[in-house]
Amino acid sequence: MSALTRWEPLKGHWNPWKDLEELEKRLATMWGRSPAKGDGDKEAMTVAEWSPLVDIAEDDKEYTVKAELPEIKKEDVKITVQDNVLAISGERKYEKEEKGKKYHRVERAYGSFMRSFTLPEDADGAKVAAEYKDGILKVHVPKSEKAKPKSIEVKVA
Repeated sequence: MSALTRWEPLKGHWNPWKDLEELEKRLATMWGRSPAKGDGDKEAMTVAEWSPLVDIAEDDKEYTVKAELPEIKKEDVKITVQDNVLAISGERKYEKEEKGKKYHRVERAYGSFMRSFTLPEDADGAKVAAEYKDGILKVHVPKSEKAKPKSIEVKVA
C-alpha cells in the first residue's frame, strides 16, 4: 500500500486549486482548527465545518427534506423550527486512529454542520416529524390545512 501515489496529470503545471487548498489550510490553522494526522502535510485533513447534501421535495400533503448523514449517530443530530426556519445541525466525530494502522489518505470531513431552510408560508412548523435510517435523515413538514385550496361551489341565482 505504501507504493500508492497520487495521480497528477498536470504535475509540473501551475494549479490554481492547489494554491487555494494551501490558503484554506493556513486559514484553518489561523482560526484554531487543528489538522488531523495524515501521511505528510499533503495528505492531512483538517477538521472543519462541512455541509451534508440534501434533497427537498413536496407533494400535496407535505414537504420532505432528505439529508445524507453517514456515520452520524441519531443522538448527534438536532432539528429545530423557529421563526419559520427549519434548522438541522449535528456533528460527525473524528474517529481515533487504530494502533498499528497507517492512513494513506483521509478525505472524509469531520466536525459540526448546520443547514437551515426558510419554510414556505403553507408549512406547519408545529407538526414537523423526522426519521433516521441507514445514514439518511428524513424530515417531514406537513402543509397546514388552512393553506390548502378549498373548492367553492358556484350556485346559480
